[in-house]
Amino acid sequence: MAKLNVNPTRMELTKLKVRLSTASRGHKLLKDKQDELMRRFIEMIRRNKALRVEVETELQKSFKEFLVASAIMSPEFLQEAVAFPKESITVDIKKKNIMSVNVPVMNFIRKLEGDEGSIYPYGFAQTSSELDDAISKLYSIMPKLLELAEVEKSCQLMADEIEKTRRRVNALEYRTIPELKETIKFIRMKLDENERSTITRLMKVKDIIQKSQETA
Repeated sequence: MAKLNVNPTRMELTKLKVRLSTASRGHKLLKDKQDELMRRFIEMIRRNKALRVEVETELQKSFKEFLVASAIMSPEFLQEAVAFPKESITVDIKKKNIMSVNVPVMNFIRKLEGDEGSIYPYGFAQTSSELDDAISKLYSIMPKLLELAEVEKSCQLMADEIEKTRRRVNALEYRTIPELKETIKFIRMKLDENERSTITRLMKVKDIIQKSQETA
């Protein structure tokens, strides 16, 4: 087992004991953080899977309506009908902190909020109801589509943080803490050895003094 290159003194022993205590506390905190991150990550993965299935199902329904509309209407008229949208939508992105990970919080901002007809960029007289249904379904799935993007990005960020935390936990568990323990053990052995040597020398000096006194 590797040890640190330090002088085997009592002062160094005290410093290393403090470092070991700090490293052990840090390891426990990071391990707790890793466990909580994993718990939340698994929850988010399940949510992501459910959302993806729901979004893909709704998108398929919308695409089917578009397919029916394209069969009823001419391609040129269909393209002209949807070429100039009336609605303008932007995405507001904020952040929230989950276990020191800044995950995105996304929301749509509609320019024509409250105007339900703004999603249809055409008049209803010359278009089919299938096109209306397709656009309505597509519009209704957009918030879930945005939520899916938010969850997937959050999963990616949390996975990166879990990996960083795992590396730190492993570094403390398999390198820093064992090195500190081994060094402390080595210094104690050296100090004990020095103490035994000192006692032996003192006993020899005492014997020499006693023999000198007896001879005198």
